[in-house]
Amino acid sequence: MTPDADLLLEGPRGRRLCLELAMDLDPDIRLMVFRLGYYLDSGRGTSRVLLTADSADDAGTPPAAPSPGVLAAALRHLAAADLDDAPVQSALERAVDTARYWQEPDGEDVLAGLPLVRAALLPLARRVIAAPGARWWNEGRGVEQWAIDWRPADDPAPLKVPQSTLVEWVMRVREAEVRAAHDLPADPHAPVSGGWWSVPPDPVRTVGRIPAGLSLVEDSLGWEVATTIPVRGVGRTLEIRTPGDWTNLCQRFPLDVTASRRHDWFRTTGRDGRWVIPDWERVADEWDAVHLTVLGYLSGAGRALPVSPGTATVIAGWDPDSTIWLTDVAREWEGPRQSWHRVSRDRSWRRLH
Repeated sequence: MTPDADLLLEGPRGRRLCLELAMDLDPDIRLMVFRLGYYLDSGRGTSRVLLTADSADDAGTPPAAPSPGVLAAALRHLAAADLDDAPVQSALERAVDTARYWQEPDGEDVLAGLPLVRAALLPLARRVIAAPGARWWNEGRGVEQWAIDWRPADDPAPLKVPQSTLVEWVMRVREAEVRAAHDLPADPHAPVSGGWWSVPPDPVRTVGRIPAGLSLVEDSLGWEVATTIPVRGVGRTLEIRTPGDWTNLCQRFPLDVTASRRHDWFRTTGRDGRWVIPDWERVADEWDAVHLTVLGYLSGAGRALPVSPGTATVIAGWDPDSTIWLTDVAREWEGPRQSWHRVSRDRSWRRLH
């Protein structure tokens, strides 16, 4: 069944993808988003400064941005042509790259979330969902996977065994929660930051597509080289295709992280209240792996998802089309490791051997 375009626009990353694509399709829209994004950004005039060659008044004030209504009209009148794979993939990469869960959304995310702009993005979202380059976004985990080691091939390392590290991670999360409840202020506005991710960093992670997966990385450290390792795994895989799949997991296996996530997740979602993530140690009793589809990511990541009255969760720090292996069933498979490097000219990835 073809996913609904409304699902894509439910999430801030899905809306950002559509806005990024619209900017690629129309230079006038790009200019409007550039100006509106600046004026809507929480860091306007401080962490984000507008330098323009346009005319300014005597005080150096740049010209006013167009209204969101003008942008919405332009979005609704975008030419209805078929979308090639390359611009869709590029917009997806930028939507992932601009995700941030430790501070307020940037101006472009705020802009895409305005009701009239979101509504105006719907025709484009329908074209995106129907595009050939998006057909795999709802696919489950494939048999053939790739683990990514952000080091060159001459610095080899074996795959990590997740079981013990997973137990240790949950223990560390509980300890950090106790410390945060004691040491950190309850005021969500307080200038405090800490852990913001909702998935463990240590277990084996794999992606289904290379080189696409090399560019779909949240909070990237700007790696220029990578080694991809062929992996196969057996066992039970839970698919996160919708926000409801994630909240159901949190309902069944809740781990309270209110004190440690309160400040970061308040900044990124605007919500104050109780927060939970899955207790991954308990999840591993039922599932060997959990896979986040691209559409599950675009519709769910980075927003407050209600789990129960007064309780919510966030998908944070989990890349699209990424599988987290919770038990020791993933193995390096036959076939050579591959070496990749990033091309400076266009920032694409090229295989060396």
